[in-house]
Amino acid sequence: MSQQTIMELVEKSSIKENPPQFDIGDTVDVHLKILEGAKERIQVFSGVVIAKSGSGSKEMFTVRRIVAGQGVERKFPLHSPRIEKVEIKRSGVVRRAKLYFLRDRIGKAVRLKERRR
Repeated sequence: MSQQTIMELVEKSSIKENPPQFDIGDTVDVHLKILEGAKERIQVFSGVVIAKSGSGSKEMFTVRRIVAGQGVERKFPLHSPRIEKVEIKRSGVVRRAKLYFLRDRIGKAVRLKERRR
């Protein structure tokens, strides 16, 4: 077996069966498993998906939110076992693949129009 096929087998085992389906501009709640000593709890990170990158088991998505007037961004691996679930709160109308322009905006200018389902 070549190194390429071994890597593909390892990646296939770590890919989730039904990964969460969401788009750029969606407001999501990411439910994370957090280990504190012997206890495990769920912590929720809410925000707007501003970017997706990678493919296969290396697929990542970036979520941005505002905390105490400061922008906080966090990148999550889509197929991570630490991610319990991703809830879609609302869908935004966007015309870009990356929403990095939201970093420069403050207050109500950060809001996106809601997509009707």
